[in-house]
Amino acid sequence: MDNGDIMLEGIKVLDLSRALAGPYCTMLLGDMGADVIKIERPGKGDDSRAWGPPFIEGESAYFLSINRNKKSITLNLKSEKGKEILFKLIKISDVLIETNRPGVMEKLGLSFEEVKKVNPKIVYCSISGFGQTGPYKLRPGFDQVIQGMGGLMSITGEENRPPIKVGVAITDVGAGMYAAIGILAALLRRDKTGKGEYIDVSMLDGTISWLTYQSGRYFASGEVPKPMGSGHPLIVPYQAFKTKDIYINIAVGNDSLWRKFCETIGLNIADDPKFSTNAKRVENKEELIKILNEILSKKTGKEWLEILNKAGIPCGPIYKLNDIFSDPHVLSRGMVSEIEHPKAGKIKLTGVPIKFKNSPGKIRLHPPLLGENNFEILEEIGYKKEEIEKFREEGVI
Repeated sequence: MDNGDIMLEGIKVLDLSRALAGPYCTMLLGDMGADVIKIERPGKGDDSRAWGPPFIEGESAYFLSINRNKKSITLNLKSEKGKEILFKLIKISDVLIETNRPGVMEKLGLSFEEVKKVNPKIVYCSISGFGQTGPYKLRPGFDQVIQGMGGLMSITGEENRPPIKVGVAITDVGAGMYAAIGILAALLRRDKTGKGEYIDVSMLDGTISWLTYQSGRYFASGEVPKPMGSGHPLIVPYQAFKTKDIYINIAVGNDSLWRKFCETIGLNIADDPKFSTNAKRVENKEELIKILNEILSKKTGKEWLEILNKAGIPCGPIYKLNDIFSDPHVLSRGMVSEIEHPKAGKIKLTGVPIKFKNSPGKIRLHPPLLGENNFEILEEIGYKKEEIEKFREEGVI
């Protein structure tokens, strides 16, 4: 492959993370062409290899979903030989990612300070629940806990109902994305200065940063936001509505769209003083939603979506996963991919979400078997086959 074919070609990433946040980050980097080496515990590997069912021929669907474009090597980092191998890899790497609780890497002799002695240009990223500083730093970080402490569960769901979380571990995914952003920024700076960097990504910090207009509303008014179901606190109408048969989403984001929306559905209240501006619609939301519910209940969801889309009114169905992965637009964007796996056979994965015109990302490697690339990687850094076999016998790999 010619240089420049893939955006991050030539960037070597050592992935000492497990579960979701770190592996999601390294998957993004791998999608963009980075050479990701996943360091796993001998015999056990990443925790998510055991998370299931479902399993496909013994391989966890969870693990498969977030570990493509990586190679796997097993290393016992509590052994001196294991650490010796890791430091050889560090010496030739650009990025190291870890997701241990603060202090663990120091105990292993793998802190940023120790690592940068071997490779001063390394970009070292730690992802944790609460960050490397502060009174909560030693608490374990789990998405369920972070969604609650980060405010998401206080504004998700319906008022006076039990707390509801987002249906995926979104705080892990977000931390992985922030880590990828930080790593790319640090690599850009390194190209200018020749210096490495340490990055501290906290799941809680990232979740709080998402509060955006909800935190702005609180800072401005002192009002504590409440859950509003599918509704929006500052824009009306902007929510899910029940039609004759199903719920659909309608998002009337400004006053010109409001007038067009009223015209499209045959409602003559566009200039009513109670509803003519967004501020007034927010103020009189309850009355307006009753009016809209009455009208929208008279046609099917399919009928309304055809009418509204034709008029250019922002709207959409509320898909289940079987709907998403059969939608012609989703398929045309390559968001369903198939790849051959040595054990699981042909598997489907979500596609690469970032589209580059000249240096497109791609799924180049199947999610690896545990230790699948031990020989390949160790031979690349100078070990002979006999030595590698001995490492296996001694439990180093």
